[in-house]
Amino acid sequence: MAKKPGTNPKGEFAFFNVVYEDGSQRSNRRVPADILGGLDGDEPARGHIMEQDREIAEKSGNTPLAIKSIERVGAKKK
Repeated sequence: MAKKPGTNPKGEFAFFNVVYEDGSQRSNRRVPADILGGLDGDEPARGHIMEQDREIAEKSGNTPLAIKSIERVGAKKK
């Protein structure tokens, strides 16, 4: 059954592209918007994504990859 328009809250998540040390990239990683902002800006996203990676690696039996950089989707380059 289809949802009514406007029932999905906007701005609930921020999306990030993640580049790993081995050169691989994952796009549109979701991070709750309520942990971002303030004095730390987007830095809390790194910790949240690292936790997601750790859980994924644990389930798959692999070691988590080291993050080289993260960038908010749609952010302008400086």
